[in-house]
Amino acid sequence: MDAKDTTGDDRARALALFATVVEQQSFSAAGRMLGLSPSAVSRAVDRIEARLGVRLLLRSTRALSLTAEGQAYLQAARRILADLDDAEQQIADQGAPRGRLRVSAALSHGRLCVVPLLGRFAELYPHILVDIALTDTLIDIAAGQADIAVRFGPLADSSLTARKLGETRRVIVASPDYLARHGTPQRPEDLHDHNCLNFNFRRAEPVWPFRRDGQDFSLSVKGSIEANNGETLGQLAAIGIGIARVGAFSVAGEIASGALVPILEAFNPGDIEAIHAVFVGGANTPARVRAFVDFLAENLG
Repeated sequence: MDAKDTTGDDRARALALFATVVEQQSFSAAGRMLGLSPSAVSRAVDRIEARLGVRLLLRSTRALSLTAEGQAYLQAARRILADLDDAEQQIADQGAPRGRLRVSAALSHGRLCVVPLLGRFAELYPHILVDIALTDTLIDIAAGQADIAVRFGPLADSSLTARKLGETRRVIVASPDYLARHGTPQRPEDLHDHNCLNFNFRRAEPVWPFRRDGQDFSLSVKGSIEANNGETLGQLAAIGIGIARVGAFSVAGEIASGALVPILEAFNPGDIEAIHAVFVGGANTPARVRAFVDFLAENLG
């Protein structure tokens, strides 16, 4: 019998072992990381399944795959392990924020607004390791995929804590070169004669909102290119491809330099999109999470 083959008997170590197996997609690779033989890892998983009375993993000669019960167990394992790590970290902190902080931010806003602040944060909190991922894919904070997510727009009801960091307005922009070649729209309906660059998500029918004489209305627009972030649309507009409607933060530099010009501002409905930091709140919130959220609220507002 393997001298180390007691891993499955300890609940916390069993959770960590199972999570490692799934991450490595191999008993052998997981065993190398944990200092166990592949057979010991396999027996440990067998004991977990026997205790729960369900199959968690489907084994084949090529790969491992999760059952529905396995997916639920993995999410719970990651959450519990994160809670254990946070509890130990809080005791070790002794009041000083420290440890790894996993942050998720939208691609454009993260690159333009969050990343430039990280140097200052690192100076203020040298014992916090910021692990930032820029993605427009929504990640699951409750499942432990990140500690903090910076999100735009309305928030779904959940048990998570949200703190408002700021807000951004929308603006319609085009390059001076494009307007010189195609003319400047004087009213929203003129956009039917222009190449309007759109987002490729949220709406199946791309519409831009306007306000005229105190009345709100929307206009369907069409264009030759779509993208998943405002920075890309702003870049396309700046090189004269067409007209874009994006968050003002994503084109602030181009507007300041004159590379882009706001148009149809008299018809801007003034719609505002709120920006929040979302995290697991409560009395046990790690000091590093509180420190970063406070820092963002002060510097992004």
